[in-house]
Amino acid sequence: MRVLSCFKAYDIRGQLGPELNTDIAYDIGAAFATFAKLKTAVIGADCRATSDELKAALINGMLDMGVDVTDIGQCGTEEIYHAVDFLKMDCGVEITASHNPINYNGMKLVGKGARPLDPDTEFARIRKLAEAADFDFPAEKGTLVRRDLRADYVKKVLSFITPAKMAPLKILVNAGNGTAGPAFDKIAQQLLAAGAPIEFIRMDHSPDASFPNGIPNPLLIKNQPRTANAVRQHSADFGVAWDGDFDRCFFFDHSGGFIDGYYIVGLLAQQALASNPGAAIIHDPRMIWNTKDIVETLGGTAIQAKTGHAFLKAAMRENNAIYGGEMSAHHYFKDFMYCDSGMIPWLLIAELVSTSGQSLADLVKDRVEKFPSSGEFNFTIQDPKSAIQVVENTLQSKGVTISYADGLSMDFGIWRLNLRSSSTEPLVRLNIESRGDKALVLEKLALVRGMLESHS
Repeated sequence: MRVLSCFKAYDIRGQLGPELNTDIAYDIGAAFATFAKLKTAVIGADCRATSDELKAALINGMLDMGVDVTDIGQCGTEEIYHAVDFLKMDCGVEITASHNPINYNGMKLVGKGARPLDPDTEFARIRKLAEAADFDFPAEKGTLVRRDLRADYVKKVLSFITPAKMAPLKILVNAGNGTAGPAFDKIAQQLLAAGAPIEFIRMDHSPDASFPNGIPNPLLIKNQPRTANAVRQHSADFGVAWDGDFDRCFFFDHSGGFIDGYYIVGLLAQQALASNPGAAIIHDPRMIWNTKDIVETLGGTAIQAKTGHAFLKAAMRENNAIYGGEMSAHHYFKDFMYCDSGMIPWLLIAELVSTSGQSLADLVKDRVEKFPSSGEFNFTIQDPKSAIQVVENTLQSKGVTISYADGLSMDFGIWRLNLRSSSTEPLVRLNIESRGDKALVLEKLALVRGMLESHS
């Protein structure tokens, strides 16, 4: 039996041709329909050059299995989440490679209510069926319709803020020539129509499959100066940049300074608890002290979940959490099907800047000083497990708290680290934070970096 290496931990991503092509897309569509006994599905795609042909093949696989399919065209991943819930569909699929290299593509699959598939059972079973490609086709094919649901999606995301609360702001937005631009334009149009006094400066705004300004991945340090310089050039109050399918957004303050997603989690948790006292907030384990301090101070309950959208969403449902955030800039909202959105966060931050009278830089300044962090560093290592074990053995001593809940976390009281292996690449990801001591973060970063680089 063939092996489909495009199946990752909880989504599909692969190099075009050998790992992902139209034949494989067809089999994935038929396999999903078979496993889940689908009757209805909603499908969309990002702006990559191969996304439409992969979408067509996936749809054909579903149609041949008798599934009635609604195609909502070019859209972001969160528009699929919304469409599944809005149309009460059995499932949704977004064809996207997000921030992966230009010779890649992929798929994100969800079930009813935009619920993620369980990685070990549902997702694994779909993989096995697709690999076997032995389908029992029904006599009657499904039907295909095309719909534009963007107006309904825009109404949903704008329900998270009150336009009348907005102060005069100038916001620079960088869509990275990904899929965000058209959706943003509809949101901005409605926001301005509601009277919000906001001026938007657009850059790299039109979808372009050639990505003339580079793959849209604002988390990469090399990609950040382009947005930062534009923020300064236009004297914007802050800047926003999205990845390719805009399920993540990234922030720059008025000076062009990049705001680590860790501190945005804290701000959004603070906002969520202001209107939902005592609520649960979900966070990932990579850096935790700032989030826990904010949530507990405000009377909420901070709950840690394993990194990854499938795990965060499951924890949110289990704990009826109002908000969940990952330092990688995934932000999840109970009132958005417990799903992540790249549009809701910038709207909430704009409202917070407006109502607080503070700049974005001022809103995070004290938090950065109280809990300085390294940001995430990635190391290419052929044997990640061995390298992580060396770090643990070297640093382990009396009084150190160790957790293996998600990779290796070591808490030394005044500083802590988290080391995780990538599920798809020979990478080790390192995060370090401290209690008020930036110099200590740099010192420990150099120490652990030396250990890891000796294994690279």
